[in-house]
Amino acid sequence: MTSRLAAAPISWGVCEVPDWGHQLEAGRVLSEMAALGISATEFGPAGFLPAQADQRAKVLSQHNLKAIGGFFPIILHNPAANPLTAVAAELDAYEAAGASIMVLAAETGVAGYDQRHELDAEGWELFGRNLDAVVKAAADRGIQAVVHPHVGTMIESTSDVDRVLSDTAANLCLDTGHLLIGGTDPAVLVRDYAARIGHTHLKDVRSSIARRVQNGELSYTDGVKSGMYVPLGQGDVGIAGIVRDLLAAGYRGWFTMEQDTILETEPAGEGPLRDVRQSVAFLRGLESDISG
Repeated sequence: MTSRLAAAPISWGVCEVPDWGHQLEAGRVLSEMAALGISATEFGPAGFLPAQADQRAKVLSQHNLKAIGGFFPIILHNPAANPLTAVAAELDAYEAAGASIMVLAAETGVAGYDQRHELDAEGWELFGRNLDAVVKAAADRGIQAVVHPHVGTMIESTSDVDRVLSDTAANLCLDTGHLLIGGTDPAVLVRDYAARIGHTHLKDVRSSIARRVQNGELSYTDGVKSGMYVPLGQGDVGIAGIVRDLLAAGYRGWFTMEQDTILETEPAGEGPLRDVRQSVAFLRGLESDISG
């Protein structure tokens, strides 16, 4: 399992949302990933790595990191915009870096993740048609595009997830944190739809804070600031059982560790590295238990 372990810049507070917090520079983040013995990473948001495909690949190679792909926000329900235009340029960078997974987040058109949006029947029809077109365009270039259920996007609730599974050919990114906050039990999803899981984001969550986000007492952003996400194995998601069930079902994809973090300033000392180290240790210990 740990040979398929990847990191993500969001665990270091690097995020696509405007005014999310202090953004660490790529050199520090990638160096700390490598120092933990992690061999692969997701790309992170636009601007974190060079936009040019060859330069992006070069930066990752300098840190001995493999690119697996990453989180790609895209609007799929706007009749005035063709999503394939935006996807084509990103696929060039994926090919240059040897990446294989495009994690599609269905943007709403509103910055941030603090508002809930819903599609009508006509919007769903266009969404599904565009999603299938993007999945095919990626597959034609040897890349798997998966849908990321995510708080504050067009795919958030259990009914949204069910509709993607029933109405499109797309596979899912199993994000254990966002699914839980959106109302879907990730363990049940693994049990019922393991064959439709193409990528995994492992997040652990404090359910007491997640409930406050679910009932509207806290915004998603304030939930993150309040410590909703914790190192793997220290929350209420049941990460160990989910990983065991995925492996038992024959899952052969990547396990990307994510602990969404907001930094107020440049961290003194280790900063986010401390929590990521704990998540790595948890997964390595879990692998030892499974193989032992």
